[in-house]
Amino acid sequence: MFWTSWFLAVLAVVLAWPVPVFLARAAWPARAPFAAMVLWQSIALAGGLSMIGAMLCYGLVPLGENLASGLRGLISIVLGQQSLDTLGLVHAFALSAAALLTAHLVFTLWLAYFRILRQRRRHRDLLHLLSSPSDDRPDTLVISHQAPVAYCLPGGSRSITVLSEGLLELLSPEELRAVLLHEQTHLTQRHHLLLWAFAAWRSALPWLPTSKLAQQAVSSLIEILADDVALRSVSKSTLVTAIALVASGPARLPADTLVATSGGQIDTPATTSARLGRLLTPAPSLGSGMQALIMAGAILLLAIPTALLLVPGIMP
Repeated sequence: MFWTSWFLAVLAVVLAWPVPVFLARAAWPARAPFAAMVLWQSIALAGGLSMIGAMLCYGLVPLGENLASGLRGLISIVLGQQSLDTLGLVHAFALSAAALLTAHLVFTLWLAYFRILRQRRRHRDLLHLLSSPSDDRPDTLVISHQAPVAYCLPGGSRSITVLSEGLLELLSPEELRAVLLHEQTHLTQRHHLLLWAFAAWRSALPWLPTSKLAQQAVSSLIEILADDVALRSVSKSTLVTAIALVASGPARLPADTLVATSGGQIDTPATTSARLGRLLTPAPSLGSGMQALIMAGAILLLAIPTALLLVPGIMP
């Protein structure tokens, strides 16, 4: 289990810095956004599992040859059936660090969840005061604002789409349809859950530069995925015009209506520019074989630390 801990530590370092940096700089994710999204999730999960697993395995080295036997030895110490001296100070510190990191990540995840719920509830209450229901669109509210604004507010069966009067006056019916399809995709594909998880990861590990890179990349990818769904029903020129007109507005509502992102915006000017560039100068999608290879790599990336932790005898 000693070598397992070191292998997991190396894997955690690789997934914490060089891999996310190279992926964030790569051009291919825009050509295979779904595969890239799965890969980002795998990197985040495998990285966290490797960090915790490395400390846990190293801490349990004196107590057993694998995770199961080591945990049994730890339980024996807790129950007073085995001396604490068996563990040693360094290994006890590693176990404590693993427990603290796990608790910190879980606590931050739930704290972000309840903070987002509170923000959405407050925002929903404000909308009921400042908006009116759309006459011809279900689950849609219209706010009296001249800036072209469109966003979705997740809430399960109470999810709503918010439009401004300025948007309705500015866009043609087809352009408005493109915007509505885009926003509806965010709701149907549960993009807010992804944003919540990556926002929590960044909040839990703000000192880790790659947590910021991952959040930015995922925010961009969900916009691309929503654009691709809209393109199934509207023309490319219609979508490009709609994006440009919405982006030309003098004001944008903060993205914490969708998910808490430290006051940032989901569809930032950089993201909007990237979306328009992708639509105006399209690159061919990655081949199905390459996308399948990326998906397989993402699954393998998550399977490696899981197998090392759960399957006895893979490494000494």
